[in-house]
Amino acid sequence: MATAKKAPAKKAPAKKAAPAKKAAPAKKAAPAKKVAAKAPAKKAAPAKKVAAKKAPAKKRTPNPAFMKALTPSAALAAVVGALPLPRTEVVSKLWVYIKKNKLQDAVNKRMINADAKLKEIFGKAQVSMFEMAGLIGKHLK
Repeated sequence: MATAKKAPAKKAPAKKAAPAKKAAPAKKAAPAKKVAAKAPAKKAAPAKKVAAKKAPAKKRTPNPAFMKALTPSAALAAVVGALPLPRTEVVSKLWVYIKKNKLQDAVNKRMINADAKLKEIFGKAQVSMFEMAGLIGKHLK
């Protein structure tokens, strides 16, 4: 029980240190005002989001030209098939072929390294994925 009496004796000095801590929160009060000043800026942002939510109420309709089935040329048919397909499906099937044959450049993933079949379509050994859609258009009727 002697040890139990020593523990309360240690708590008493901690109470004396409490008045010194009161001075520290007073210093923290000034930065709190800065945080409060930033709060109105955050409140203004949600107002913009509400306005943005109202704008996309109209449903976006896809352009029918993208959905029109087009016949691929012989070179393109070797990769995607001979059946008429929309442009979107042609691009999707080309990406399946590129990934299956690991033709995407390892360092720069935007570049596609053409094999023999793709070289006939693209006309060069390497194209960017952004050029690809334009080069495919020449092979669709």
